[in-house]
Amino acid sequence: MENLVTFEMLLDEIKSRADGDRRILVGIAGPPGSGKSTLAEDLANGIGISAAVLPMDGFHLDNATLRQKGLLDRKGAPETFDAVGFVELVRALKHQSSLTYPTFDRDADSAIPDGGRIDAGSDIVLVEGNYLLLDLPPWSELAALFDMTVKLVVARSELERRLTKRWLDHGLSPTAAKNRAHENDMRNADLVLESSRASDFVVQAG
Repeated sequence: MENLVTFEMLLDEIKSRADGDRRILVGIAGPPGSGKSTLAEDLANGIGISAAVLPMDGFHLDNATLRQKGLLDRKGAPETFDAVGFVELVRALKHQSSLTYPTFDRDADSAIPDGGRIDAGSDIVLVEGNYLLLDLPPWSELAALFDMTVKLVVARSELERRLTKRWLDHGLSPTAAKNRAHENDMRNADLVLESSRASDFVVQAG
């Protein structure tokens, strides 16, 4: 059964699990626009220097590859990520003290190889992404890797508002922003809502 918690309760729970003998991996999942990045950063700030954040976004396939596959208009869907590479990197975190990972530049709409780094002193790694709880391979392999999982829950109407605003902020017209949010982002959000495993903890956001 999933436990509904506040931010403070979640922060205390994560801290209580960190014993310093081994690295703790926390999966933070939720649909696009739910606030995963913000939650992960806030938790990292609350934990201190022993915490690091690993975003999933750096594993977007590049636009040329997506165009070749006919998937450019579905960018952000599960099949538009290097899911195998992401799972391998999360697995490496269990036994490799330090490593680099790709980040994503939203303005350039492209990944930056080795844009981020997890150091040996990072005893708690907060992994955040849309599909961390997706019950479909290869994403489902993540279940055995996380020490605890968190799901963000946001009203569907609020997700639509946030996602539309995101595209407006990127310079799209109101009509184009609404269409992009509905035709792609909300389809991905619905998949997350319908096909994800239960999490250990739930945070009600917004």
